[in-house]
Amino acid sequence: MSNFVFVLDTTKKPLNPVHPAQARRLLKQGKAAVFRRYPFTIILFEEITETPKNITLKLDPGSQTTGIALVQNNQVIWGAELQHRGQQIQDALTSRRQLRRGRRGRKTRYRQPRFLNRKRSEGWLPPSLQHRVDTTLTWVKRLTRYCPINSLAVELVKFDLQKQENPEISGVEYRQGTLYGWEVREYLLAKFNRTCQYCGATDRPFEIDHIHPRSKGGSDRVSKLTLACHNCNQSKGNQDIKDFLKEKPNLVNHILRQAKTSLKDAAGVNSTRLKLFLSLRELGLPIETGSGGLTKFNRKRLKVPKTHWQDASCLGKIPDDLIFKTNQPLLIQATGHGKRQRCRPNKFGFPISHASRAKLFQGFQTGDLVSALIPKGKFAGLYVGRIAIRFRPSFVLQLPEKKFDVHPKYLTIMHKNDGYNYAF
Repeated sequence: MSNFVFVLDTTKKPLNPVHPAQARRLLKQGKAAVFRRYPFTIILFEEITETPKNITLKLDPGSQTTGIALVQNNQVIWGAELQHRGQQIQDALTSRRQLRRGRRGRKTRYRQPRFLNRKRSEGWLPPSLQHRVDTTLTWVKRLTRYCPINSLAVELVKFDLQKQENPEISGVEYRQGTLYGWEVREYLLAKFNRTCQYCGATDRPFEIDHIHPRSKGGSDRVSKLTLACHNCNQSKGNQDIKDFLKEKPNLVNHILRQAKTSLKDAAGVNSTRLKLFLSLRELGLPIETGSGGLTKFNRKRLKVPKTHWQDASCLGKIPDDLIFKTNQPLLIQATGHGKRQRCRPNKFGFPISHASRAKLFQGFQTGDLVSALIPKGKFAGLYVGRIAIRFRPSFVLQLPEKKFDVHPKYLTIMHKNDGYNYAF
């Protein structure tokens, strides 16, 4: 089952999404045309007046991937997973900082320190974190243009990093709270990829295991916990992990190394959650908030698989039944809009080439999704892929398995480059 199709009337007013079969029928009968390929949207040739149904846009913000779902009453009609590029931005900024530092050392014997002009505005976030807020907000605005959304729902999960590292510092009420138990378990499931760390099983219930048993002085710190299936947990008992896996030293080192994984992703979610909520509230739509514990409770109660977009559909208060009209979410990967850097350096910071200021050539730009109908030659045939332009009539057509040069006269634009890659 595919996502429902967005519909616009002739004045570009959003109408209720329709089933893909109905969209195909409208296109075949000549009553509509394709308006946009991603997300797939059709536009009617006449103006229609209809009563919009209640549609809620639900968001499950994450450090690397954000789940998006459109829920109409108790039916999930559209889903997507938005993959961020925060780490890519951080790496690019680090590289730029190192290049500038090296060049400054070579070119400048002494320069007076500058710090008075470096004041950050209130609510400032690092670019790698601000990117997560901006891309999520971009897709919320985009979906509201193509779908009559009446309300929003967002998960305001907050990881208490100090209590995750040392839960015993808190009082009895907090430690025995249902919500905290859900959050710690969810963190461990994500950290260890829902896999038993001893036998590698993935299709069974998991239990929280102490790497160093409590009976021998172990603690409840999250960095001292791991996942184990019931059989492995019972077999291990109160043994230390080094004794239990004494014949598998490589596995012991792997588990200990993974257990010390940093809480960077959890900290990133904490830093952006409030900024995202305030940005969404400025849109003027009613907004509902929910917690990660409630989302997991709903998912377990309804027996919904663990994915980002299905997590989003289980957010907040939902009825006793949730019907999924789609099982094929749109996979969106943020790629950016290219570089503004004109002088391209090598890894040592020395210039090797200069990029053109122009981005377009004969109406094409790098990253456009095109169909290429090549009539003859070695690569004769019909292809669909993205292009990398040159400022001459010879572009590079990039396909999953190969790439080759093609003349722009054989190309037809299917989707303009908008900074994202799409897949299903």
